[in-house]
Amino acid sequence: TELETFLPQDGSKYKDGKYKLPTISKDLEIGRDTWDPFKERKVEHPTTDCDTLTHLLKAALGTGILAMPFAFMNAGLSFGIFLTILVSVVCTHCAYVLVKCAHTLYRRIRVTSMTFPDVGEVAFANGPPWGRKFAKLVRMAIIAGLFGAYFGTCSVYTVIIARNFQQVVEHYTETVYNDRLCISLLLVPLIILSWVPNLKYLAPISMVANFFMGFGLGITLYYLVWDLPAPSSMPQIGSIVNYPQFFSITIFAMEAIGVMMPLENHMKTPQHFLGICGVLNMGMSGVTLVYILLGFLGYLKYGENTYATITLNLPTKEYAAQSVKILVALAVFCTYGLQYFVCLELVWDAVKDKFTKKKTFYNYVVRTILTFTTVAVAVAVPQIGPFLGLIGALCFSLLGIVIPAFIEIVTYWDTGLGPCYWIIWKNILVSTFGLLALGFGSYTSIVDIISEYLGQPETMVIPPFVTAEVNRTAHDAFALVINNTLLNGNGTNFSTTP
Repeated sequence: TELETFLPQDGSKYKDGKYKLPTISKDLEIGRDTWDPFKERKVEHPTTDCDTLTHLLKAALGTGILAMPFAFMNAGLSFGIFLTILVSVVCTHCAYVLVKCAHTLYRRIRVTSMTFPDVGEVAFANGPPWGRKFAKLVRMAIIAGLFGAYFGTCSVYTVIIARNFQQVVEHYTETVYNDRLCISLLLVPLIILSWVPNLKYLAPISMVANFFMGFGLGITLYYLVWDLPAPSSMPQIGSIVNYPQFFSITIFAMEAIGVMMPLENHMKTPQHFLGICGVLNMGMSGVTLVYILLGFLGYLKYGENTYATITLNLPTKEYAAQSVKILVALAVFCTYGLQYFVCLELVWDAVKDKFTKKKTFYNYVVRTILTFTTVAVAVAVPQIGPFLGLIGALCFSLLGIVIPAFIEIVTYWDTGLGPCYWIIWKNILVSTFGLLALGFGSYTSIVDIISEYLGQPETMVIPPFVTAEVNRTAHDAFALVINNTLLNGNGTNFSTTP
């Protein structure tokens, strides 16, 4: 099915959950340039370039897009456009590097497809001697990062669903409800959703989620295009102290590194994924334009009063605006199942060998415990942005930027790093960018977590992974907005990812 594109694909080189690294013989070394992995690849239902482009757009355009106006408020109207393009270039380049290295490794070890963790492990295992001992560690880091990112996504999705419904209910009942109670009420529906046997049965739910999100976004754009002030009346360049917030939102709204390898693995013509006019560049160009459009219009419309998610700025008393909140909540609820399956696959693969009997029964036990845990985290920290901001900063900055840069270095260490070692210098620059995002995101998250639990006044936090969270005034609910795709978030799963 379409959704199986985003499931972990073990491939022929997996046995008992472990990747078998082939020994590179001299014959393979000699013939690796003439052997074509794409002609040898056998895919039961290959996707066309157009299908892959559609999947990529769905992966990169997640709920994080609704936080782009707030990102522009931190960067300025004109400078926000420039910085959005910069972030898009970095994220797209890192995804490009990952897939390009995979194509090189296909020929080097004669395989036809690999997942994200495979690429990391094989690159280090067949790279320079000093890096080979880190092969297993890199694989474990990728898997752990993907699990942490997608587990965090599930917890934040729980908060998003509760907040959106809570706002509408509070408006009509004129009563303020307990945040934790509203989140707890989602436990049973989410458990039932997690019991869906496989992604085949989630396909209709995914289609419904896409419709709800698209319709909600359309209504939001309708509100944004009326009565716009002159662009010259807005600050064109924001304060430099707010730039980390901008990068935190934009990076994790756009990041879809987890779906790149499964998309490439299912293509009928995988070589078309790369290139100047390849699927990746075309898809991310379209995504960037949409992000710029919504960010520009949202900030131009509401100015310094822009909330963390643009739907909060819509007039609560109007039925159309209320429908946006309900549609977004329903869309996120439907998408929860996709994100959840990623975590389930990783956990079940790790424990299934311990159950020799009644595996189906224990599979559902694991499903229930995992769902309960995601809801419990949300209930324990209903203002979950700072905590998951830390998780998101650690996971996505490393997965989407830093790790692909190191993979490229070790992949081409022996075959050439370019004139004046420009590949090393370029990746040092890219890694620095990713580490700065990690550092600033982690710092702001830790500060807010400490402030929250010490009972000090909360500051506005823009967590990298969750994208944003805003304090609310009395009788008004506050909302969270996250990134997905795959992957980034976005209702898609990753390659092993989150």
